[in-house]
Amino acid sequence: MNAVTCQGRRCDAIRPSTLAHLAVGVSRRPACLRTVHRCRLLAVGEHVLILGMDYGLVLFTSDRGITPAAAARLAEDHGFDTFYVPEHTHIPVKRQAAHPTTGDASLPDDRYMRTLDPWVSLGTACAVTSRVRLATAVALPVEHDPITLAKSIATLDHLSGGRVSLGVGFGWNTDELADHGVPSGRRRTMLREYIEAMRALWTQEEAAYEGEFVQFGPSWAWPKPVQQHIPVLVGAAGTEKNFKWIARSADGWITTPRDVDIDEPVKLLHDVWASAGRQGAPRIVALDFKPVPEKLAHWAELGVTEVLFGLPDRSEQEVAAYIERLAGKLAAAV
Repeated sequence: MNAVTCQGRRCDAIRPSTLAHLAVGVSRRPACLRTVHRCRLLAVGEHVLILGMDYGLVLFTSDRGITPAAAARLAEDHGFDTFYVPEHTHIPVKRQAAHPTTGDASLPDDRYMRTLDPWVSLGTACAVTSRVRLATAVALPVEHDPITLAKSIATLDHLSGGRVSLGVGFGWNTDELADHGVPSGRRRTMLREYIEAMRALWTQEEAAYEGEFVQFGPSWAWPKPVQQHIPVLVGAAGTEKNFKWIARSADGWITTPRDVDIDEPVKLLHDVWASAGRQGAPRIVALDFKPVPEKLAHWAELGVTEVLFGLPDRSEQEVAAYIERLAGKLAAAV
């Protein structure tokens, strides 16, 4: 990575691909946001944003509209840091589980029943990008065989050159989980074991794991991920119970659409993180709907590490125009 000086401070977070945009008539003198501890130049079209947070895009994939590969390429071309996709294997027609947003069995979006496989989707995105991180928001690991899933994730990290982040959820749709043999009252324990078992497969030469739900003896499993540590983020409500789980087993939090005011939850997460003896700070990915300058600056000061915006499931041309407008709003916001 290249380094430049921002207001007298050295900045190591600037990518060579971003610096190229400085040579096309954009201001050559970056300035850090007052509240942040690191600088980031984010190139979006002809704009250069001086920001202290990463910016990501999430596509609720479906069998219509823009493809994941095209959306990821647009995200990278416009300087965004991460491209996310969600997961649902299926939606039982008759179910007891209420959707968190509607409060009943109705769905707020028919894409829940049309969602593409996340790892196939990110594989296609990997083939047409070289910089943007490839992530899930969120995946449901307990709906899979952990050994096979560990192989898929390690393979994607290997082929992408170390660009994978794993966003996971406990699973609000307990009927969906039940079809995969997941007992709803044990899904947190099961997810913890899956993550621990996959980490063993990713890091140990002869991996083994013995748990309640996952067991396997000494085994060889390659490829290993390029990253020494694949980040695991949990998409869940901002509660103390969830934060204790994160502090024990994950690396950070992805907010939900219901987490409108995140000030108190973020403070609580930092307190729980410190109480658990974790070093550094948790990663915090905040879902946003409209770039507001004061809010972005406040979030940076609060400790948010990435801001995430959703994409519409429209045509490639329409999504490209949407991203261009979003980039312009972000430029104006700072």
